[in-house]
Amino acid sequence: MLTTEQIESFHENGFLAVDRLLDYEEDLVPVIEEYQQLLDELCAQWVADGRLDQSYSDLPFEKRLVEVYRAGCDYYQAFDIALPNGNIKADTPIHLGPAVFNLLRSPRLLSAVESLIGGEIYSNPIQHVRIKPPSRIVDRSDAHNALVSATHWHQDNGVALPEADETKMLTCWVAVSEATPENGCLQVAPKSHREGIALHCTIDNQIGIPDKLMVQEQARPVPLNPGGVLFFHPMCKHGSLDNNSDAFRWSFDLRYNPIGQATGRPHFPGFVAQSRLNPESVLADYRQWGQLWLDARARLADIEGIKSNRWTDDDPLCA
Repeated sequence: MLTTEQIESFHENGFLAVDRLLDYEEDLVPVIEEYQQLLDELCAQWVADGRLDQSYSDLPFEKRLVEVYRAGCDYYQAFDIALPNGNIKADTPIHLGPAVFNLLRSPRLLSAVESLIGGEIYSNPIQHVRIKPPSRIVDRSDAHNALVSATHWHQDNGVALPEADETKMLTCWVAVSEATPENGCLQVAPKSHREGIALHCTIDNQIGIPDKLMVQEQARPVPLNPGGVLFFHPMCKHGSLDNNSDAFRWSFDLRYNPIGQATGRPHFPGFVAQSRLNPESVLADYRQWGQLWLDARARLADIEGIKSNRWTDDDPLCA
């Protein structure tokens, strides 16, 4: 559980960084190994499809990803743990493995979450994995892809539907690799959670706050070691820096809210991660979790105009 001082700091500043909250061997190594196996499977399929000349199985994980990316293979959606907000197809890839499911239900993580939102915890489906390559190798077509490049300033309530405005949503940004200002760690605007919802516009295919509405001097980078977690309020303004290093930066964006409150993405499935009042309601089988997402994919395939936020770009400041 978080300390009283940590909880007070979260409510005062709108964010809280807890370094090495997760155990590297128990919480992260299984996830890393699962993604290594997933890359094995993807490379084999891409070779069979003629998209890769070879599987690069002799290379370490990161160097292999470089070759895969340079060959034009989209690893980032295949690695992601949520569907995209639009253009969903019956075969849109999504990763739904047991190690990721266990990370979502990590007792260390949920204990800290309980300190901030209570013991009735729902896993919110607005979630992603971001394994971002060095900016120097990012293809021009991906220059503004939030799964690959920097994310614009935004608020999590700003990228959800208004139904979640009263939800006690908590974002948990989990560092799998070291996160530094050089390789694109998150940056936050302290105390910005008190300023209300800001205008968001479509900026380079992302939903974000126009630069003219941000006071850049507010920006505070938050470096973390592997296993560190940055918790922040849904109204806290945040974004990420460019990855100007020579290595990938790996993180998970996980969100939770009290059971029964709106998630902001009703078309995507969440699940009960912890319940003190009704333990039998907790979802403990990763296969059931995965099926929820597969059912959602089948239901949403080829549907146009799925609404995932409140903005229309009509404001003059969006021009």
